[in-house]
Amino acid sequence: MKLLVFAHVPPPVHGQSQMVQYLVDGFRADPSLGIEVHHVDARLSDSLEDVGSARGGKLTRLIGYAFQALRLRWMHGIQDLYYVPSPPKRNSLYRDWIVLALLRPWFRRVHFHWHAVGLGEWLDTQARPWERWISHRLLGGVAQSIILSEFNRPDASRLSPRSISVVGNAVTDPCPDFSRRLAAERRRRFVQRRETGGEVRVLFLALCSRDKGVFDALEAIAIANANGATGVHRLRFRLAVAGTFPTTELEQEFDARVRELNLGSRVERVGFVTGEGKLAALRDADLFLFPTYYAAEGQPLNLIEAMAHGLPIVTTRWRAIPDLIPSGYPGLIPIQDPAAAAAALAAQSLNADGLAERAVFEQRFTLPAHLRTLAGAIRR
Repeated sequence: MKLLVFAHVPPPVHGQSQMVQYLVDGFRADPSLGIEVHHVDARLSDSLEDVGSARGGKLTRLIGYAFQALRLRWMHGIQDLYYVPSPPKRNSLYRDWIVLALLRPWFRRVHFHWHAVGLGEWLDTQARPWERWISHRLLGGVAQSIILSEFNRPDASRLSPRSISVVGNAVTDPCPDFSRRLAAERRRRFVQRRETGGEVRVLFLALCSRDKGVFDALEAIAIANANGATGVHRLRFRLAVAGTFPTTELEQEFDARVRELNLGSRVERVGFVTGEGKLAALRDADLFLFPTYYAAEGQPLNLIEAMAHGLPIVTTRWRAIPDLIPSGYPGLIPIQDPAAAAAALAAQSLNADGLAERAVFEQRFTLPAHLRTLAGAIRR
């Protein structure tokens, strides 16, 4: 089967672009999956801050990518198009209209892979009537919609695909030697916290936007330290913030709030990390904190990477996130509730050593199993 993948890969690095990279590299590396990939790296943004913006030059670049895709289609006789629809944002949606108007008539089958959520609901509740009509004409009735979890089914169903497949996200195992090296260290630090308290290293790793929860994480650390100072175990929480801020103004507001809360010695900003720097940040942490309420949140790869590193998690009961985590998981909290996050941080510090989280990763989120499932869905 020949598949034309019209989607960008890193940079910029975020969950969607990383999953496209896994697909392209994984399908090409394993002929037994039965899919010959032809890829158009349709990158329109050079940084996370630029993603989804309307900027001069993007339209010309987009049309150029579309003609590159058509050239590949005719050269190789490709009948299947893989595309990642937009989140519920007008600039991104209008991009989808242009691409699909140019490409869809020339492909027998279109496969949508829904990494963002909320577009179907937005079309029904907030879109203008003409936007809804155009969207259903250009995005409706595709051969297949691939969704991340059952939570996403109603959203994708609004555009009436002929079939829907559920394929969860995954990552390359960042700790293939976890059982030999990191497991013992996780257990040692957990036992030490229970017996003597001490410092708990908390990691926030994501885009540092308000709706990704970076300010709630800061407030939670302040509350957790106030409570931990008088608790039986005398826990002291230290927050490492890894990621970039979308605007300078938001970055300055965050720094000002750190000063207001007198957390200068308890909060460290490490900036954007990748490669060994990212792995080191995850290895060095004791807990992972991600209190997101981002409207288009799908299945965040940072949570999967945290579990792969054996990190107990505190995150929100939001969108498809509960589908990532075992039922009844104690680290799930309501959105925009720093007090609940602080309480969960204390509880996870004293009750979870991270080995159960690593087991969940090994059972559900390994990349080879993901690629087999994804390839099977596309070939069907």
